Amino acid sequence: MGDGSNRRSSSIEDYMRAIYGLAERGEAVTNTSLAGRLEVSPSSASGMVTKLAQQGLVEHVPYRGIELTAEGLQLARSVLRRHRLIETYLVSELGYTWDEVHTEADLLEHVMSERLVERIAAKLGDPVRDPHGDPIPAPDGSVEEMSTALLDELPAGAVGEIARVWDTDPELLRFLAERSITIGDRVEVVERQPFGGPVVVKIGPAPEAATHALGTTIAQALSVTVR
Repeated sequence: MGDGSNRRSSSIEDYMRAIYGLAERGEAVTNTSLAGRLEVSPSSASGMVTKLAQQGLVEHVPYRGIELTAEGLQLARSVLRRHRLIETYLVSELGYTWDEVHTEADLLEHVMSERLVERIAAKLGDPVRDPHGDPIPAPDGSVEEMSTALLDELPAGAVGEIARVWDTDPELLRFLAERSITIGDRVEVVERQPFGGPVVVKIGPAPEAATHALGTTIAQALSVTVR
C-alpha cells in the first residue's frame, strides 16, 4: 500500500477515512454529513470535496452523493490500516482501554512510516480486526468481510455474537465496558419494547448471562453475527 514517500496531507487522509466510514455504515455521503463527521463547516467540506474530485479521489454520483474512486478507496483503506493497527497495538501492547485509542490513532496515523506500521502488524500476528471489531485492511487493500446485522434490527429470539462496535464515542465504549459487554460475547434478544423502547438482551454464556435493556443508540452501535 505504498512506502509513505508520496503520502497525502493529513487533512486529505482524514476526509478519505470519513468518506469510507460513512459509506461503510451505509449512510449518505454528502457535504453536510462530512461536515458533521469531521466537525467542520459545510463550506469547508464542500471545498475539500472539490479538491478531492480534482485529484481523482472522489466523484459525485447523481442521487447517491460522494463516492470514492478506485484510487480513493485504496488510499482510504491504507489510512484505515494504519489507524486500526495503531488502536490494536495500543490496547494489546501498551495497556490502553478501547475507549482511549481513537484519538491517539487519529494523531499517529499521519506520522508513522509504512515500515513501522508493518512491523506493528507482524508483532501483533497480522490481526484482521481491531479492538472494536472493525476490519483491518490487508497490505494490498483487501478487507475480510463479515455478515452481520445491527442489534437494533434483530427480532426477539435471535442469538449471535457481538462482532463490532460502530460508535467511537468514549462514553459509549465506557458504558459497555462497565457492563462487561465486549466483542465476541454471546447475545440473545429477549424482548423488543414497543414504541421505540429498549431492546432487552441477555449477554454472556448461559446460565450466567446478564440481562440488559439497551436503548436505540447502543442497539444501533452493535453489529452481531447471527447464528
